[in-house]
Amino acid sequence: MIIIYGLFLFFQLKTHSDFYENTAQEEHHDDKKKEAHLMKEEESEEEGANMTWPMSLFFLAIITVIVAICSDYLVDSIGGITEAWGISQTFAGMVLLPIVGNAAEHLTAVTVSIKNKMDLAIGVAVGSSQQIAMMVTPLMVILGWIMNEPMSLYFEVFETAVLFMTVILVFALLNDGSSNWLEGAMLIGVYVILGIAFYIA
Repeated sequence: MIIIYGLFLFFQLKTHSDFYENTAQEEHHDDKKKEAHLMKEEESEEEGANMTWPMSLFFLAIITVIVAICSDYLVDSIGGITEAWGISQTFAGMVLLPIVGNAAEHLTAVTVSIKNKMDLAIGVAVGSSQQIAMMVTPLMVILGWIMNEPMSLYFEVFETAVLFMTVILVFALLNDGSSNWLEGAMLIGVYVILGIAFYIA
Protein backbone atom coordinates (compact mmCIF):
# COMPACT_ATOMS: atom_id res chain seq x y z
CA MET A 1 0.00 0.00 0.00
CA ILE A 2 2.85 2.39 0.78
CA ILE A 3 4.47 1.56 -2.58
CA ILE A 4 1.20 2.19 -4.43
CA TYR A 5 0.79 5.51 -2.61
CA GLY A 6 4.35 6.46 -3.56
CA LEU A 7 3.63 5.58 -7.18
CA PHE A 8 0.48 7.72 -7.01
CA LEU A 9 2.53 10.70 -5.82
CA PHE A 10 5.10 10.08 -8.57
CA PHE A 11 2.28 9.88 -11.12
CA GLN A 12 0.70 13.09 -9.85
CA LEU A 13 3.87 15.14 -9.43
CA LYS A 14 6.20 13.83 -12.17
CA THR A 15 4.96 11.65 -15.01
CA HIS A 16 1.44 13.08 -15.42
CA SER A 17 1.67 16.44 -13.68
CA ASP A 18 0.52 18.16 -16.88
CA PHE A 19 -2.84 16.40 -16.57
CA TYR A 20 -3.51 17.98 -13.19
CA GLU A 21 -2.09 21.33 -14.29
CA ASN A 22 -4.29 21.38 -17.41
CA THR A 23 -7.36 20.52 -15.35
CA ALA A 24 -6.59 23.28 -12.86
CA GLN A 25 -5.93 25.76 -15.66
CA GLU A 26 -9.22 24.94 -17.39
CA GLU A 27 -11.17 25.39 -14.18
CA HIS A 28 -9.27 28.58 -13.46
CA HIS A 29 -10.14 29.88 -16.93
CA ASP A 30 -13.83 29.04 -16.43
CA ASP A 31 -13.82 30.81 -13.09
CA LYS A 32 -12.41 33.93 -14.73
CA LYS A 33 -15.22 33.97 -17.23
CA LYS A 34 -17.93 33.44 -14.64
CA GLU A 35 -16.83 35.68 -11.77
CA ALA A 36 -14.46 38.64 -12.20
CA HIS A 37 -14.03 39.23 -8.48
CA LEU A 38 -12.56 35.75 -8.00
CA MET A 39 -9.84 36.66 -10.45
CA LYS A 40 -8.89 39.67 -8.36
CA GLU A 41 -8.70 37.53 -5.23
CA GLU A 42 -6.52 34.96 -6.96
CA GLU A 43 -4.16 37.65 -8.29
CA SER A 44 -3.79 39.13 -4.81
CA GLU A 45 -3.05 35.67 -3.42
CA GLU A 46 -0.42 35.04 -6.10
CA GLU A 47 1.25 38.37 -5.38
CA GLY A 48 1.44 37.54 -1.67
CA ALA A 49 3.02 34.10 -2.27
CA ASN A 50 6.71 35.04 -2.20
CA MET A 51 8.11 32.65 0.42
CA THR A 52 11.44 31.03 -0.47
CA TRP A 53 12.17 27.30 -0.29
CA PRO A 54 14.43 27.48 2.78
CA MET A 55 11.88 29.60 4.61
CA SER A 56 9.10 27.20 3.64
CA LEU A 57 11.07 24.19 4.88
CA PHE A 58 11.93 26.03 8.10
CA PHE A 59 8.31 26.83 8.91
CA LEU A 60 7.24 23.33 7.83
CA ALA A 61 9.71 21.80 10.30
CA ILE A 62 8.53 24.04 13.14
CA ILE A 63 4.86 23.35 12.42
CA THR A 64 5.57 19.60 12.19
CA VAL A 65 7.16 19.60 15.65
CA ILE A 66 4.25 21.58 17.12
CA VAL A 67 1.69 19.27 15.52
CA ALA A 68 3.58 16.20 16.77
CA ILE A 69 3.55 17.53 20.35
CA CYS A 70 -0.16 18.41 20.16
CA SER A 71 -0.95 14.99 18.64
CA ASP A 72 0.89 13.27 21.47
CA TYR A 73 -1.18 15.11 24.07
CA LEU A 74 -4.35 14.40 22.07
CA VAL A 75 -3.68 10.67 21.90
CA ASP A 76 -2.82 10.50 25.61
CA SER A 77 -6.13 12.18 26.47
CA ILE A 78 -8.23 9.59 24.61
CA GLY A 79 -8.17 7.15 27.51
CA GLY A 80 -9.50 9.74 29.94
CA ILE A 81 -12.16 10.92 27.49
CA THR A 82 -13.47 7.41 26.85
CA GLU A 83 -13.76 6.74 30.58
CA ALA A 84 -15.32 10.11 31.43
CA TRP A 85 -17.83 10.09 28.56
CA GLY A 86 -18.54 6.37 28.63
CA ILE A 87 -17.68 5.79 24.97
CA SER A 88 -15.60 3.13 23.32
CA GLN A 89 -12.08 3.68 22.02
CA THR A 90 -13.30 2.61 18.58
CA PHE A 91 -15.81 5.47 18.51
CA ALA A 92 -13.18 7.93 19.71
CA GLY A 93 -10.67 6.73 17.13
CA MET A 94 -13.08 6.49 14.19
CA VAL A 95 -15.30 9.52 14.79
CA LEU A 96 -13.95 12.05 17.30
CA LEU A 97 -10.22 11.86 16.57
CA PRO A 98 -10.54 12.45 12.78
CA ILE A 99 -12.70 15.53 13.39
CA VAL A 100 -10.15 17.08 15.74
CA GLY A 101 -7.03 15.79 14.02
CA ASN A 102 -8.06 16.93 10.54
CA ALA A 103 -9.46 20.30 11.57
CA ALA A 104 -6.92 22.12 9.38
CA GLU A 105 -7.88 20.09 6.30
CA HIS A 106 -11.57 20.66 6.99
CA LEU A 107 -11.07 24.41 7.29
CA THR A 108 -9.01 24.50 4.09
CA ALA A 109 -11.57 22.46 2.15
CA VAL A 110 -14.44 24.69 3.28
CA THR A 111 -12.48 27.88 2.54
CA VAL A 112 -11.53 26.91 -1.01
CA SER A 113 -14.99 25.53 -1.75
CA ILE A 114 -16.49 28.89 -0.78
CA LYS A 115 -14.19 30.41 -3.42
CA ASN A 116 -15.66 27.93 -5.96
CA LYS A 117 -12.44 25.89 -6.20
CA MET A 118 -14.10 22.50 -5.86
CA ASP A 119 -11.24 20.58 -7.47
CA LEU A 120 -8.87 21.80 -4.75
CA ALA A 121 -11.47 21.26 -2.01
CA ILE A 122 -12.10 17.66 -3.07
CA GLY A 123 -8.37 17.08 -3.42
CA VAL A 124 -7.77 18.26 0.14
CA ALA A 125 -10.66 16.27 1.62
CA VAL A 126 -10.10 13.01 -0.27
CA GLY A 127 -6.30 13.32 -0.36
CA SER A 128 -6.10 13.52 3.42
CA SER A 129 -8.13 10.33 3.86
CA GLN A 130 -6.15 8.62 1.11
CA GLN A 131 -2.89 9.54 2.79
CA ILE A 132 -4.04 8.10 6.12
CA ALA A 133 -5.40 4.89 4.57
CA MET A 134 -2.58 4.10 2.16
CA MET A 135 0.52 5.50 3.83
CA VAL A 136 0.12 6.30 7.53
CA THR A 137 -1.74 3.13 8.57
CA PRO A 138 0.64 0.63 6.90
CA LEU A 139 3.60 2.69 8.12
CA MET A 140 2.33 2.45 11.70
CA VAL A 141 2.07 -1.32 11.34
CA ILE A 142 5.66 -1.53 10.08
CA LEU A 143 6.87 0.71 12.92
CA GLY A 144 4.91 -1.49 15.33
CA TRP A 145 6.82 -4.53 14.08
CA ILE A 146 10.12 -2.69 14.57
CA MET A 147 9.09 -1.70 18.13
CA ASN A 148 7.77 -5.22 18.91
CA GLU A 149 4.19 -3.94 19.22
CA PRO A 150 1.40 -6.30 18.07
CA MET A 151 -0.11 -4.32 15.19
CA SER A 152 -1.73 -5.51 11.98
CA LEU A 153 -4.08 -4.44 9.19
CA TYR A 154 -6.76 -6.84 10.36
CA PHE A 155 -10.14 -5.12 10.67
CA GLU A 156 -13.44 -6.47 11.90
CA VAL A 157 -16.20 -7.26 9.38
CA PHE A 158 -18.20 -4.14 10.29
CA GLU A 159 -15.19 -1.84 9.89
CA THR A 160 -14.26 -3.43 6.55
CA ALA A 161 -17.82 -3.09 5.27
CA VAL A 162 -17.93 0.57 6.34
CA LEU A 163 -14.66 1.30 4.54
CA PHE A 164 -15.83 -0.45 1.37
CA MET A 165 -19.20 1.32 1.39
CA THR A 166 -17.58 4.71 2.01
CA VAL A 167 -15.19 4.34 -0.93
CA ILE A 168 -18.04 3.32 -3.26
CA LEU A 169 -20.27 6.19 -2.08
CA VAL A 170 -17.61 8.88 -2.42
CA PHE A 171 -16.68 7.59 -5.87
CA ALA A 172 -20.32 7.62 -6.98
CA LEU A 173 -20.85 11.19 -5.77
CA LEU A 174 -17.61 12.61 -7.19
CA ASN A 175 -17.44 10.65 -10.43
CA ASP A 176 -19.32 13.28 -12.46
CA GLY A 177 -16.83 16.00 -11.54
CA SER A 178 -19.42 18.31 -10.00
CA SER A 179 -21.02 18.82 -6.62
CA ASN A 180 -24.01 20.49 -5.01
CA TRP A 181 -25.45 21.05 -1.56
CA LEU A 182 -27.59 17.88 -1.68
CA GLU A 183 -24.57 15.64 -2.24
CA GLY A 184 -22.83 17.40 0.64
CA ALA A 185 -25.85 16.84 2.86
CA MET A 186 -25.86 13.16 1.87
CA LEU A 187 -22.20 12.78 2.84
CA ILE A 188 -22.81 14.50 6.19
CA GLY A 189 -25.81 12.22 6.76
CA VAL A 190 -23.70 9.13 6.07
CA TYR A 191 -21.07 10.38 8.52
CA VAL A 192 -23.72 10.88 11.21
CA ILE A 193 -25.13 7.39 10.57
CA LEU A 194 -21.67 5.84 10.81
CA GLY A 195 -20.99 7.81 13.99
CA ILE A 196 -24.17 6.44 15.57
CA ALA A 197 -23.29 2.93 14.40
CA PHE A 198 -19.80 3.08 15.92
CA TYR A 199 -21.20 4.61 19.11
CA ILE A 200 -23.69 1.75 19.53
CA ALA A 201 -21.17 -0.92 18.49
